[in-house]
Amino acid sequence: MNPTQESEEQYPAFDHAKLLELAATRMPFGKYRGRLLVELPEPYVVWFAGQGFPPGKLGEMLRTV
Repeated sequence: MNPTQESEEQYPAFDHAKLLELAATRMPFGKYRGRLLVELPEPYVVWFAGQGFPPGKLGEMLRTV
């Protein structure tokens, strides 16, 4: 096995288009409205995890962050 094969097996495959979309999406509501999801404070995302993420695509994106 070559080093490239080893590194590919260690990490899950990602859809690059989805990662780019995640990086460009802004929080649509709340205290951090307008802030990029990837720039949300960790305690806020952890709070969402405890309260329950919103349904749909936004919830999936917040789970990824």
